[in-house]
Parts: sequence; structure tokens; C-alpha cells
Amino acid sequence: MTPEEFTDELSNALGFSLVSVILYGSATTGERSEKYSDFNLLVVCVELSLEELDKIRPLTTRWAQFGNPPPLLFTWERLKSSSDVFPIEMLDIKENHVILAGEDVMKRLPISQANLRFQLEHELKGKLIQLRERYLLLEGSESEIASLMVATLSTFQILIRAALRFFEVNVPVRKREAVRRFATHVPFSMSVFDEIQELKDGKIDVELVDARALFQRFIETVEHTGDLIHQLARR
Repeated sequence: MTPEEFTDELSNALGFSLVSVILYGSATTGERSEKYSDFNLLVVCVELSLEELDKIRPLTTRWAQFGNPPPLLFTWERLKSSSDVFPIEMLDIKENHVILAGEDVMKRLPISQANLRFQLEHELKGKLIQLRERYLLLEGSESEIASLMVATLSTFQILIRAALRFFEVNVPVRKREAVRRFATHVPFSMSVFDEIQELKDGKIDVELVDARALFQRFIETVEHTGDLIHQLARR
């Protein structure tokens, strides 16, 4: 099922209650991978009662069977009131999205960057805790460690891209380029992100990589980035 097919069926199910269907994420930035990426949708409705949810539940179940997450569901008022809570996500969607149906509500969505630093530090430190927890559950093979880094790379690239907003107004659409730009503003190396990206792209054979050493550098770089964002609060 394509995003367009999902949108057509969603429109039939919801009728006039559907305000907007928005495609965002890697599918709109040219970074989508058939192996690692899915399609991300944001759906805005007039109402979101159980009646609306029941109408789209069978459709969403089929959508998920194709490996996609359920769409983000909002009413317009809830979307507005959530923009300060999720500034990272909303800024990314606002800057890079495709309208599949209805109104481009992102154009009129007010987003304050006042809470961006707080959310970014919270996310960086929280994801770092989770990364260590996932490592503890591994048996410890080099291939497992490499797979863990590849699986979590995109999440940290997104956060680094958000951090770049504190140094540049116009941030690159592509996450990898954003990390490289961020590296020009920090007093520590970000090269570990390029190395993990090459693992993800299949340009480096995992058997030729010291995965444990690479994972240690990965953790240290994320820690340094979190510390840097925390210091921004003192400016």
C-alpha cells in the first residue's frame, strides 16, 4: 500500500472530517531506504472521537502490515497546542513535508523554539540511556553491536540536525549533511557518524570494523553533544 492509496481510502472513510494528510520523514528528504525506512504520515481531522478511530482502524491495520507506523492523529487545536511540546518533530515536519490531501496546515502552525533546547537535551540523554540498555541485552558479538549502531543511527542524526539550529538558521534537509555541518561548530570529532552511515549503506564490511571501539566512540560523541546542549542554557 502506497501513501497515496492509504490517503484515498482514508478520505473515503472520514469524508469531510478529514482536514489534511501530510507525508514527512525520509520519504520527503530523499533519504528513504527500502530496507530501513517506512512511510510517516500526519493526519489532521475535525474530530477524533472513537467514531473516527473505528472508521480508520481497519485501514490502519492494513497500513501497518506493510511495515509502516500508524499515522500521527491530531485535531487542529491539539496540533497547535502540541507544537511547543514537540518542537524538534514539528520543525522537521514543517520544513520538509508533502501534502497528500487537504490543507497545508503546517504553513500556519506556530512553533516556538523556546523549548527546543530542553527537549533536545532530554531526548539526547534519554536515547543514550536506552542505547546502553539495549547494549546490555546483547550477547556481545561484533555483528550485534554493529546492528545496534545502524538501527539507532537515524534517531541520533535527527537530534544532531535539531542541535544545528542553535548555530545556523537554514539547516540541511539531509541528516548526514546536517551532522557534517554541526561538526564545524563543535570542539570534538563527529566522524563516528560517517563511519556508522557507511556500515548502514553497506560500504564497509562489518567484519573489517572494530565494532566495540566504534560503539565506544558513538557513546562518547552523543555524551559530548548532550553536554554541549546543556551548556547552551547558561548563555
